[in-house]
Amino acid sequence: MLKIDLRSDTVTIPTIRMRERMSSAIVGDDVYGDDPTVNELESKTAELLGKEAAIFVPSGVFGNQVSILTHTQRAQEIILGEYCHIIAHEAGSVALISNVQTRTIDDHTGELDPKEVERIIRKDIDIHFPKTGLICLETAHSSGNVASLSNLSEIRKVADKYGIPVHMDGARLFNAAAYLGVEGKELAKYADSISLCKLFPFCAPVGSMVVGTKEFISLARKNRKILGGGMRQAGILAAAGLEALEMRHRLIEDHENAIYFGDELEKNSGIHVKKDSIKINMIFFTIDKEGFNEDDFVRFLNERDILINGQDNGLYRFVTHYYITRERIDQVIISLKDYFREN
Repeated sequence: MLKIDLRSDTVTIPTIRMRERMSSAIVGDDVYGDDPTVNELESKTAELLGKEAAIFVPSGVFGNQVSILTHTQRAQEIILGEYCHIIAHEAGSVALISNVQTRTIDDHTGELDPKEVERIIRKDIDIHFPKTGLICLETAHSSGNVASLSNLSEIRKVADKYGIPVHMDGARLFNAAAYLGVEGKELAKYADSISLCKLFPFCAPVGSMVVGTKEFISLARKNRKILGGGMRQAGILAAAGLEALEMRHRLIEDHENAIYFGDELEKNSGIHVKKDSIKINMIFFTIDKEGFNEDDFVRFLNERDILINGQDNGLYRFVTHYYITRERIDQVIISLKDYFREN
């Protein structure tokens, strides 16, 4: 029996059907472009997001970094949110790989302020200034928030006004689309490139996609090779991605479970849930209890086969996914009640 793993939706493992598709996948050498399963995944992903082409890459971080490298030139400046994944969770790779300067603005609500984006764009040609080479968005955001279509549209207008490309970290783009009640292409149309992670709650083990124009993807394919991301018989992994695409509509269930989870957590004295932030499959909360010890708390749950992370900036996060059912949520709630009763 799998442990109840609430740390992230990256912890999901392949379903039985996914494993069957992987084991029977027709493969070839993807660097040569002759893996039919990879080609099918790239074609379907591009069509799904309304773009001309796509490329299969090893990870979400890789997708973001190869996109930034492809869009920019060394010593340019990119605009992005100070809490976005590229800044907070990609180990400074944008500086190492693309040699660009980052200029961050507040995005704790999951949106960039279009007026602030326009204000900080380098508009003058001056030997002292870097050139603004890219604007990066993220939705759904690492905070669990989702950018509105109107916000994405306004950012796009600003970018077009100054001829600046837009990259979207769409690791959880389908979560955002499900929350907004639209198809993924309705969000993707506001960006020139999108990095779409196949791993998040769809149970696929490895891989992400980058979509864009044919010209952009051709350049990204060269950069993928440079970065060591060219894979050979990758169709085994791409088959999991094809199954993942067919599972995307079940995200609504994860979102509904997150709301249920938040409601049940709130019933525990000492737990304060940020219920307004439950938009996708993430629940953020604080614990305010005299004598509370985080190490004991994490260990108590782990002994009951419940895995969680410690707090980050004062917040705990539980994440629902394919393997977090209502029944398993109820198990967690019972264990939490036991903990707070005993401690």
